[in-house]
Amino acid sequence: MKYKILVIDDEEAARYGIRKALQVKEHVILEAADLASARFLVEREEPALVLLDVNLPDGSGIGFLKELSARRKPPTVIVVTAHGSERIAIEAIRAGAYEYLSKPFEVDELRLLVKNARERDGLSEENRILKEELGRDWRFGTMVGQGAAMKPVFEIVERVAATDVTVLILGDSGTGKELVAREIHRRSSRSSMPFVALNCAALPDSLIESELFGHEKGAFTGAIARRQGKFELADGGTLFLDEIGDMVLGTQAKVLRVLEDRRFERLGSSESLSVDVRIICATHRDLGQAIAQSEFREDLYYRIRVVTIEIPALRERREDIELLLEYFGKNFAEKYRIQWSGFTEAALRKLLNYPWPGNVRELRNLIERCVVLCTKGPIDVGDLPAEISAGGPSGRGRAEFAQLSYEEARAAFEREYLVDVLDRHAGNISQAAAAIGLHRQTLQYKLKQLGIRKTWSDG
Repeated sequence: MKYKILVIDDEEAARYGIRKALQVKEHVILEAADLASARFLVEREEPALVLLDVNLPDGSGIGFLKELSARRKPPTVIVVTAHGSERIAIEAIRAGAYEYLSKPFEVDELRLLVKNARERDGLSEENRILKEELGRDWRFGTMVGQGAAMKPVFEIVERVAATDVTVLILGDSGTGKELVAREIHRRSSRSSMPFVALNCAALPDSLIESELFGHEKGAFTGAIARRQGKFELADGGTLFLDEIGDMVLGTQAKVLRVLEDRRFERLGSSESLSVDVRIICATHRDLGQAIAQSEFREDLYYRIRVVTIEIPALRERREDIELLLEYFGKNFAEKYRIQWSGFTEAALRKLLNYPWPGNVRELRNLIERCVVLCTKGPIDVGDLPAEISAGGPSGRGRAEFAQLSYEEARAAFEREYLVDVLDRHAGNISQAAAAIGLHRQTLQYKLKQLGIRKTWSDG
């Protein structure tokens, strides 16, 4: 499809120069010398990109920009200003302009801006289509989920992917923070460039700076050759700093400098290197508490949390558990070329009501183990680990309960207690209710209230 560009400028020579610079087979160049003509062309042609001069004979370009921004499907706008009109340019950005150009400008600068705008529009259109699919699909790129808890995560990923904004991903261990970071990169204009990940908690303090910034030969004992660091390797792409809350203060200061100046030095070198990297960070720690304890720099905290994405724990998205069980089960069965027979009802009940303290990572690892070891029919209760197959209150340790709030612990105890009772009565609600002194309707209400999947009989 042709990319329509509308050039609005009262100077014919300026329009001619822009047309010559951008006239390639993929572009359709439209021209208007005033706002009246521009309005007509916008309505008829619906251009994707508008190059808008600020000073026009029949009105203000900034006023027209506000009109364009208010449209149901607004075009991308690059405002063209006279040299020295930075104040007007800033006003234009606030009014919704994508970028601005100061006259006189270089042809290469114009072409690069238009190229970036077109890529941005392409990503926005892909994201729009994906957003429409969210309501009817259970996949969002490489992420799986269809419940209400994950939809806000998908929507934020969709919005931030087309930008270079710094993102902080929060969540318990095993919730999939790196998966979210990779999905942001995959949807971004940097997707063809490297995605480089570093787990800040997995390295000793003495090595992390070398991993981040690289080193020269002889910089320290064991440095037998020059080595590029993660910042250098990620140039042009995305650097994911996992568990940044565990990074020591001295290294935090150096990372802050790179975020602000986009420059760093390898260990043992005085040469300053420039880098173009998008930063995504993640942590399971409460960084506010870490700041209060002087374990994390406040200035770095505000620099990395421009946009925050909170990943819910698996116990907060129970509606996705069965979906994840089936997804991983089929994937591992295909990977290991094993016939996939699913789960028995009893095993599925245990899995659906287990608290999953290790979140999606624990679920994934457990299903891989079960698929590999259980090759003779559906996975049954006896095939599950003891902490899951035991069920009931004894299935949880004291340490795990201590991590929950009072209300969460009470609900967890009730859930496991009722699942255990129902299992003892083969899922018969009437018999289970009679055994614990409840009316059948009361037990049914409690099951619904606690989010326990209804695989029981009412007889």
